Amino acid sequence: MTDLLARHRAVIPNWVNVYYDQPIEIVSGKGCRVTDSQGRGYLDFFAGILTNMLGYDVAEVREAVERQLASGVVHTSTLYLIRNQVELAEKIAKLSQIPDAKVFFTNSGSEANETALVAALVARKANQVLAMRGSYHGRSFGTVAVTGNAAWKASSNDPFGTHYLHGTDRQLPPYRTLSDAEFIDACVADLRALLSGGIHPGDVGALIAEPIQGVGGFTMAPDGLFAAYKEVLDEHGILLISDEVQTGWGRTGAHFWGIQAHGVTPDMMTFAKGLGNGFAIGGVVGRGDLLDGIRGNGISTFGGNPVATAAGNATLDYVLSHDLQKNAAVTGAIIIDGIRAAAADLAIVGEVRGRGLMFAVDLVDPATKRLSPKLAGKALEATRERGLLVGKGGLYGATLRMAPPLTISVAEAREGLGLLVDALRAVDTEAAG
Repeated sequence: MTDLLARHRAVIPNWVNVYYDQPIEIVSGKGCRVTDSQGRGYLDFFAGILTNMLGYDVAEVREAVERQLASGVVHTSTLYLIRNQVELAEKIAKLSQIPDAKVFFTNSGSEANETALVAALVARKANQVLAMRGSYHGRSFGTVAVTGNAAWKASSNDPFGTHYLHGTDRQLPPYRTLSDAEFIDACVADLRALLSGGIHPGDVGALIAEPIQGVGGFTMAPDGLFAAYKEVLDEHGILLISDEVQTGWGRTGAHFWGIQAHGVTPDMMTFAKGLGNGFAIGGVVGRGDLLDGIRGNGISTFGGNPVATAAGNATLDYVLSHDLQKNAAVTGAIIIDGIRAAAADLAIVGEVRGRGLMFAVDLVDPATKRLSPKLAGKALEATRERGLLVGKGGLYGATLRMAPPLTISVAEAREGLGLLVDALRAVDTEAAG
């Protein structure tokens, strides 16, 4: 592994980070478990950053891809009809509940968000976008511009003006004592003030928002905020884009799309990650008039290719036929409730939050209660040592964030909970001196 790490550092940019003091190479997987090149097994609670949504070596997905490969057609481009693409688009359009929906496929969430932004700005003849503080929408030029997390902004050069709204920053002194209803009222009042004096509403194309912020550490606005925001947006014709790259496909347990927790249907939704169960696929589903309205010619060379959409169809069919949304609700509750119960005796644990199979733990200094990236790093190492893979992030790098495959069993949920709590207790004991 030392040799491979040295080779990695020699040819891969230094901003491409790898986890752990001794990084691991994953060489095989089955179900919710993976094995590294040293033969060590792990229960995976991060699923390739929420991308291996069904876990590993799923027969239905593998066989669908193998059938497509056996046809000899790996690629044709969108200049030709692609049956897999049309069938997948039909399913997603129906599931979106967006009237007269159409779908455009891409290779990633970044591309999907770029497409949605273009559609909104063209439709509105606008040059301004609203986004959320603490958000992350991708690593391309436009998506970096709407990302509200400084640690992930590679450039300060913006192709359009971006204005950030409140929603996940309840920890700030003016808001920390407010109820959900009071906080929503305060956020809406701030939006109204922005649109009445700060910027001209006619210059704004859309609000783009994650129902649950991924890189932000699974922080989320109180249910109903985006519905309240949309009432204001609708007064001016401003569009709503829901970034469902991490929250889609039933992962939150309570709803199939994360935005549904707010009781609102957006104008467009973007998706990626889990749909292909590891195969690169993304896209935007939205009102047909908006997607039709993008000017000029357009294709996607690789987006919606036969292999990726074969995987996407098989993955989506599996999610629906096995009711994995319900499984996310059941297993997620076991884990989240278990972490909260254990946290009562752990001085290093701050907020525990989550919904379905998206959950996170903030690590804090036991003396000051301030967020502690150092302790989060120790907890990351401690989970790996115990055979559990988790993620790390949050606005300040002090959060463990976890999102197991939607196929995780009750037994595996309890096993992972035990490993996580044991790791946190070890770090807690060390921090206590």
